[in-house]
Amino acid sequence: MFFFRQSVTRQVYRLCWTAALVAGLGHAMPAHAQLGLPHVNVAPAPVAPLPKTPQVPLVTPLPQTLPTPQLPSLPQVQQIPLIQSVPQVQPIQQIMKLPQLPAVQQPIQLPQTPALGTDATLLPNAVTAAGADALASSPVPLAQLRATTVRNLLRQHADVLEADPSGEPVRRQELLLLSPPATVLDAALAQGFVVLRDRTLPALDLRQVVVRPPAGVTTAQALALLRALGPQVDADFNHIYTPGGEVGARAPVAKPIRPAAARRIGLVDGGLDREHPALRASAVQVWGCDGVPSPSPHGTAVASLLVGRDAAFAGELAGARLFAADIYCGQPAGGAAETIALALAWLAQEGVAVVNISLVGPSNRLLERAVQAMNRKGFLLVAAVGNDGPAAPPLYPAAYAGVVGVTAVSSQRRVLPEAAQGPQVMFAAPGADLVAADASGGYTRVRGTSFAAPLVAGLLAQSLSSPNPAAAVKALARLATSAVDLGAPGWDPVFGLGLVGEGLVRPATDAQRP
Repeated sequence: MFFFRQSVTRQVYRLCWTAALVAGLGHAMPAHAQLGLPHVNVAPAPVAPLPKTPQVPLVTPLPQTLPTPQLPSLPQVQQIPLIQSVPQVQPIQQIMKLPQLPAVQQPIQLPQTPALGTDATLLPNAVTAAGADALASSPVPLAQLRATTVRNLLRQHADVLEADPSGEPVRRQELLLLSPPATVLDAALAQGFVVLRDRTLPALDLRQVVVRPPAGVTTAQALALLRALGPQVDADFNHIYTPGGEVGARAPVAKPIRPAAARRIGLVDGGLDREHPALRASAVQVWGCDGVPSPSPHGTAVASLLVGRDAAFAGELAGARLFAADIYCGQPAGGAAETIALALAWLAQEGVAVVNISLVGPSNRLLERAVQAMNRKGFLLVAAVGNDGPAAPPLYPAAYAGVVGVTAVSSQRRVLPEAAQGPQVMFAAPGADLVAADASGGYTRVRGTSFAAPLVAGLLAQSLSSPNPAAAVKALARLATSAVDLGAPGWDPVFGLGLVGEGLVRPATDAQRP
């Protein structure tokens, strides 16, 4: 019994101890008490207070103004205008070592001439043959004539003509290679180019090869391909050139000028009417079109101003022998740079020292090299500067170095408002209300730089009978000394070295009808 009571007592004690332990978890007994260890008083170690740190703002305030850096002073720069002024052109008489022209003391009084008629403008043969009836039936301002002519050529003859990237007319799918090395030509053929024509021009030390681009390649793309073959490649479009003047209303003629001594002069233009009374008795040697005549109003008019001779009309060199190259042959694709180069080669072979070119167009590598060859050999090329206006880009061949560029003035010595201006102008000559032969057999008024140029060419032909570089310079100097200085003293971009050929032209009167 005693043993049973003692066991119960132990169990009750354990239960009570366990309950007390569970109930006092939040206040657990110290470990020494639980383990029956003696109590040890341990003083807590003193904790040193943390040093007080200064409060740091989240964003450091910036100073209200930054100090201005001290920069060195810059030198004063001269103000430059937005548009640079055009550099002054060296006067042509200095370039060619020509004498300074004397100033004009008193202008020459000229009789009044009738105003230009308002009849329908007759366009050059190259356009008339192309069927530009709308233009032929209404007058076109001279300053717009070339642009209108080009626009109609491109529109009406897209099968044989196209525009280059600048809008100038060229022969469709044709490119020019100038004296190409064999390696260049072989490389072009390997790329798919096809040779259309290959001609050697010994008189100009040139070889011109006309090629067609590969299939599926535009003419402009093909030109880029040719030029990419190497720096020695000289290639260009086959540009078209147009006459630079207007043939207009029928008109009376002037009294004849005394015939000049027998001379030789060249002409690169459209065909001429050799049966016209003013040209019937003239000595004319023609080139081009396989000998088939193809008269044009422009070519006939210019030829008559050079060598024409009739009972009541005479050109400047009446009695001279004319070497006339027809580069149009009545075809819309006529007047190409390729054909002009061939015509110049023929004239060089014939030894014609002075050549009139009343044609205008863009710059072209073949034409430029042909002109350079003529200049080196002592020929004088006289060209119209064009009628696109004083602010228009220069036209060629007049703008090439060494070419005698001619502008036109009225009978009052005023430059034609449509005439081009610039460093390409070397001389001025009458170019308004002139009378020239008409392809229909009569006479007509003409206007423009096209018809001023042959007056200058005729004067130079009287001084230069055969090609010679030194003699050509002397002929120009002689003509410069006779020029009437207009505009600014000396050479200027409007009148060049001055006005020549004024006494060669007489105004028409109603009593002087043919």
